[in-house]
Amino acid sequence: TGKSRHFGYIEFESPEVAKIVADTMHNYLLFEHLLQVHVVPPEQVHPRLWRGFSYRHKPLDYVQIERKRHDKERTLEEHKKLVERILKHDQKRRKRIEAAGIDYECPEIVGNIQPAPKKIKFDD
Repeated sequence: TGKSRHFGYIEFESPEVAKIVADTMHNYLLFEHLLQVHVVPPEQVHPRLWRGFSYRHKPLDYVQIERKRHDKERTLEEHKKLVERILKHDQKRRKRIEAAGIDYECPEIVGNIQPAPKKIKFDD
């Protein structure tokens, strides 16, 4: 999900600097969390700890995914199914309005089975 797991590792070149940082930052209050900082000896570090360290999870851009899905080129069958579904929902809406006793004349939805071309072709 890209959210924090509330733990992490920092690798230092010299153990002296790591010791100073651990002593300074231990029990430091950061964003309402107490940091628990420890120096891990090199023999206790798992050999695959730093594998894939440069990878950063990027959350999916659902707006862009949905935009591509919505704007994709449709085949004639897909377009026909889409128009039929819209007309079916329109008929249900009209029946509900009529059943409620509301005298309202909805504008008619005109369904074109043949989709309009998105790209205009010119003859030379």
